[in-house]
Parts: sequence; C-alpha cells; structure tokens
Amino acid sequence: MRHVKRGRKLKRTESHRHALLRNMAASLIRSEQKAIRTTVAKAKELRPFVERLITKARRAYQRERSGQLAYGNVDLHYRRLVARSITDEAVLQELFEVIAPVVAERNGGYTRIVKLGYRRGDGAQEAIIQLVDWAAPQDGATSQQRKRRTKRQTPAPAAAPTTAAPQQSTEQAQPSPAESAAAEVADWSQSNTTA
Repeated sequence: MRHVKRGRKLKRTESHRHALLRNMAASLIRSEQKAIRTTVAKAKELRPFVERLITKARRAYQRERSGQLAYGNVDLHYRRLVARSITDEAVLQELFEVIAPVVAERNGGYTRIVKLGYRRGDGAQEAIIQLVDWAAPQDGATSQQRKRRTKRQTPAPAAAPTTAAPQQSTEQAQPSPAESAAAEVADWSQSNTTA
C-alpha cells in the first residue's frame, strides 16, 4: 500500500524520476518562451520542483539586493542548493540573473499548466507548462470578440455554382476547448518567436 506517499511515480525509479525532473526543469528555464510541452502528469510533478528552485533564486536575489550578506555580494548558499538539482552553468545563470529579478515581487505561483488535449499516438493527455511572467498578456477585449464571432451565423451563399463539385455545409464546426487552447498557445508561441 502507498498510504501517505505523495507524488506520482511516473513508472520510473526514484533516481530516474529525479533525473527526469532535473532535465525538464533545465529545459523549461533554458527555453526562450519559458514553456515546454509534456504530459499532464509530468507537468504536475514538475510544477512544485521548479517553483522551489525559483523561490530559492528569488530569495537569493532579495538577500543580495538588501545587503544582508556578510561575506560578499553573491548568496552562495542558495546558489549551491539550486546547483544540486541544476548542473548546467548557463541555466543557473539564467535562473539567478534573468528569472529571479522578474519574479522578485511574486510570492509563488510562478508556473501555469495549460491542457492541450490528447496525444494522437498513445492518447496521453498533453499540456504546456510555462512561467507566468513570460506568457502573452491576456486581454479581455480579444476574448469578448472571440465569443461574439462564434455566436454569429455565417450567411448563406447567394447563388450556388452549377458545376458538379460536391456541396459543403456552410456551418462551421465549433472547436473543442482543447483545440482552442492549443490554437491560443500556438498563436502565443508564434508571436513570441517573431518578436
């Protein structure tokens, strides 16, 4: 029995699971959009792992800025704690010098999980885990316009052509929530890569 054993095993041993989380955290921090695509179970396991690392980096940034360090201007303690999980020097530098200043005023909740639907090959539920402060800004006006567009009916064609082409229905199928979420994330990532 697994009473009082929290977390998902993900069909891996403890060392394999920890290596998976370390690699996924490094990929999330390294990526330009600060987002990666994975399964929902892995994203839910990655979220607390990454948020603890970001909290340590944020605390180090706050201690460095306030001058609470008696031995220099770099908080070695928190950097060494994070370096246990993230071994890539470039990722550590990105975490402490880019991400920590941006999330300095945020008290947790650094990541967001957006569900995308089911993967075609094996039917696993996919999601995108992303850092909240790097996501595209949400504007209420765009969502209202989207709602109005879906409620409108498309007008019937004035005259049907007399060719032998098969007739297609004029009504468009409504996209499922998973398809609309995937389209929004794709639009967001495309706009961030071009900017």
